[in-house]
Amino acid sequence: MKRIGNLFEKVISLDNLRLADEKARKGKLGTYGVQLHDKHREENILALHESLKNGTFRTSKYHVFTIFEPKERQIFQLPYFPDRILHHALMNILESIWVSTFTKDTYSCIKERGIHACAKSLKAALKRDREGTKYCLKIDVRKFYPSINHEVLKGIVRRKIKDSRLLALLDEIIDSNVNTDVPIRNYVTDPTTGELVATSLNGVPIGNYLSQYFANLFLAYFDHWLKEKKRVKYYWRYADDIVILAPTKEELHALLHDIREYFTALQLKVKHNYQVFPVDARGIDYLGYVFFHTHTLLRKTIKKKLCRRVAKLNKRKRKPTKTRYKQQICSWWGWCKYCDSVNLINKLSKQFPYEIKFNRS
Repeated sequence: MKRIGNLFEKVISLDNLRLADEKARKGKLGTYGVQLHDKHREENILALHESLKNGTFRTSKYHVFTIFEPKERQIFQLPYFPDRILHHALMNILESIWVSTFTKDTYSCIKERGIHACAKSLKAALKRDREGTKYCLKIDVRKFYPSINHEVLKGIVRRKIKDSRLLALLDEIIDSNVNTDVPIRNYVTDPTTGELVATSLNGVPIGNYLSQYFANLFLAYFDHWLKEKKRVKYYWRYADDIVILAPTKEELHALLHDIREYFTALQLKVKHNYQVFPVDARGIDYLGYVFFHTHTLLRKTIKKKLCRRVAKLNKRKRKPTKTRYKQQICSWWGWCKYCDSVNLINKLSKQFPYEIKFNRS
C-alpha cells in the first residue's frame, strides 16, 4: 500500500489555514469563539502557522459537559481558535486520502453518503434479493469512541501517511484527551479478566471534530476484511452500528464469532445486545427506520417527535409565519421522504394551518 508524504507543509500553509477558518465558522458566526477570534483574525492565523511550523502547538484544554438525549454522553469541546481551525485544515488535506481507504459500505461522516444514502442502499438490497437477505445480524461496538486504542489508531494512520511532522501532530491530537480536569470515562479490556476497565489512555473524545474521522478510519480495514476476505455480500456500517444480511442464521452466527476474534486485535468488544433474526419477523430497526422486504417504516420514536412538534406549533398563541412553520418541521419531515409514510404525511398535513408541500424522494 502506497504511503503518502510531503503533507505537513500543505496543512500549515496560510492559504489552507484561511480556508479552514472559513469552513469552521459556517453556521457559527454568532458564537463567542468566532467573535473572539475575529478581533485578531489575521494575527491568530499567523500565530497558528508559526506554532505549527516550529513544533510548539499543543491541543487546548477541553470543556467537558454531559448530554442526556438521545442517551447520556460526555461531550468534549475545544476552542474555535486554534483547535477547530486546525482540525479543518487537517481535513482539507487528509479527507480525500482517508476516504479513499473506505469501502462503499460505510456511510458516517462521508460527503454524499450519510443516513439516507445508507437507508436507500439497504432498502434496495432487501427488495432486490429476498432470499439472500432473509436473516439479519445487527451489532454495535461496546463503548466504541471511549475504547479506541491510541497505539492501534496511530498504527492505522501510518498505513497511509509517512510524513513524520504530520504524524507527530496527529499523535499529539490523538493523545490530547488528558487535557481536561474532568475524569474521562474511557475503557480498555483487562487481559486477565476480559472485562472493560476505565482508563484515560484510550478513546477519542466525542465532540472533537477529528474524532468522527478517526473512528471511521479505525474500522476501515475491518470493512475490507469483511468484504474481501470473508466475502460478505450485504453489509452496512454507520459509525459502529453494523447490519449484515445473509440467507441463513448459521452463516451469521459463524461470522459473529469471526468478528469477535478480529475485534480482539483492535481491543474492541461486540455489545452484548447483538441480534440475529429473520427480517420478516420484525424488520431491521436501523438509522431511524424499520426495514422490511416489502416496505420501510419510520421508527416510532421519530414519528412521535414529529407529531409532538406539529402539535406544539399549532398550540402557539402567536402563529408562526408559513416560512417559519415549514422551517420548524422540515428536518423531521425529511425522515418521512425516505420511507412509506403516506398516511402519516396526509394525517399531519390536515393539521397544518397553511398549505405546505414537501418533495418526496
